[in-house]
Amino acid sequence: MELSVANLKKSKAFTARPVEKEIVWGKSTFTCFVRPLSYQTAIGDIAAHRGADPLACRIASSICDAEGKAVFTVADITGEADPEKGALDPDLTNLLLIAIGEVQNVGKTKP
Repeated sequence: MELSVANLKKSKAFTARPVEKEIVWGKSTFTCFVRPLSYQTAIGDIAAHRGADPLACRIASSICDAEGKAVFTVADITGEADPEKGALDPDLTNLLLIAIGEVQNVGKTKP
């Protein structure tokens, strides 16, 4: 089979639309969207390999809006974008990572 966008599309080589997840953090409930593993997450993984914060890279590359556009930058998560606001809350960070894990592990057999 010739490598082409059309053949790759038929082979389902492109990631699906973002998956809607509900995050309950404290007294707030947020709807977020999680991008399945994709080109963007690969770029985030490469940035982490080059020294960027790996968890911030994973969150920034995976959490998006309904259209697939990033919600955060790595600097938003680590607090570097706005030192007065600080880094993302650790409990919220864990909840986002759990949502990411749930989306990226859909259909995988558990040991």
